[in-house]
Amino acid sequence: MASAAPAFAQDIAPLPTRAVVAPQSGPLRLEDVLASSRQHAPQVLEALARVRGAQGKRLSAEGAFDTVFSAAADTRLTGYYDSRYAESKLTQPLEQWGGNVYGGYRISDGRFPIYEDKSYTNQFGEIKAGVVLALLRDRAIDDRRFNRTQAEADIALADADRLFIAIGVQRRALDAYNQWVVAGERLDIVRNLLALAQDRQKGLDRQVTLGLRPRIILTENQQNILRRQTLVVQAEQALAIAANNLSLYWRDVDGRPVIPSPAQLPSDLPEPLPLPVDPKSALSMRPDLRTIDVRMQVARDRLALDQNALLPRLDLNAEASRDIGPIGEGGRSRDGTDTRIGLTFTVPLQRRAAQGRILQTQAEIEAAMLRGQGLREQIIAEIDTIGVAVDATERLLVLAGDEQARAQDMAQAERRRFEMGASDFFLVNIREEAAADAALRKLDAAYRQLIAHADLAAASADTDALGL
Repeated sequence: MASAAPAFAQDIAPLPTRAVVAPQSGPLRLEDVLASSRQHAPQVLEALARVRGAQGKRLSAEGAFDTVFSAAADTRLTGYYDSRYAESKLTQPLEQWGGNVYGGYRISDGRFPIYEDKSYTNQFGEIKAGVVLALLRDRAIDDRRFNRTQAEADIALADADRLFIAIGVQRRALDAYNQWVVAGERLDIVRNLLALAQDRQKGLDRQVTLGLRPRIILTENQQNILRRQTLVVQAEQALAIAANNLSLYWRDVDGRPVIPSPAQLPSDLPEPLPLPVDPKSALSMRPDLRTIDVRMQVARDRLALDQNALLPRLDLNAEASRDIGPIGEGGRSRDGTDTRIGLTFTVPLQRRAAQGRILQTQAEIEAAMLRGQGLREQIIAEIDTIGVAVDATERLLVLAGDEQARAQDMAQAERRRFEMGASDFFLVNIREEAAADAALRKLDAAYRQLIAHADLAAASADTDALGL
């Protein structure tokens, strides 16, 4: 990853690109919006970038197990001794047992002082191989393995955060789409209400001309038309606002917001999202619960690392070496194969730092367990509450549909009576507006059902229903 610029030298971000208006085409489907928001929403892309950053951190932690090559050389230029010496070594850390294996080669020439007698080799040099193993401290866990585990946990945390953000984005995309479609349906209702008054105006003009109605009734109907035109303008404004909000989730292939046109409105509301068979069984899919589980596992690994620090260090070193070639300046003692085994033992007499870390980590684990318990109980209660809303909205939608049908029948009957002169203008308006209000209440009930189903999908982390 490129290094970040200093905070005081940040570049000024360009102005955001204006949303483009979609060309008139077929109806815009919910699944198209969900697919677009999943692929292009900036919040989701930002979360994906953080996942890649965590993956880079994990690769960096793997560097602790990289093979290391080292070399050294030494030459005496002046003085009594004329020694020359060179060596190279290859070390491979072990992922288990907290040690490493190594192999090396060294070669020397000339005479060394007695206190550097180990530097002598045969004329073709010396090869060696060995292993270092931790028998107590660092055998099961050490800083290298813990750092790698921590990096893997960071990936899991970043991915859980990505899913949490994606669920929120998809939930808001659902809301934006449904509000746009509802705004279109609401506009149709008030337009139909306006059309009734406008059609009636033509009939009233003829009746007034023939002397069958008083002229004041034209003024009253014109006032009614103006009031309904106001409702249409307000509904058109609400539709434009909803389309603008939807453009945050409906984007083109370049990720630019696209404002859907009224021609793209579907003919009806979308079907509610399918209900999960058992929402509570999917609790493990919740990213917030997954985050707590990951943090608890990290704390357990840290506890193991702290307990490891209480152990004494006992390391085993086994090594075999052999000089090759004719006997050199060091004599025959370098000839043959040398095999060595050694032990190193150290123990801290005071271990208060490790003991303090253990107490701290144990408290963190207990707190995380309680936090997870509280969150699970809260989620179960939330799912139960949403389940009540799902059942209630289904019943309310049926009732609202029955009410609308009856209100529509009453309005039609009242219009026929008015045309036959058996009703008055005031009562006709009352019936028509009551029918329109009933249609709006049915629309609101259907919208609330969509909300309840979407809430349940989000609460149960139903990624399939949310288009993830």
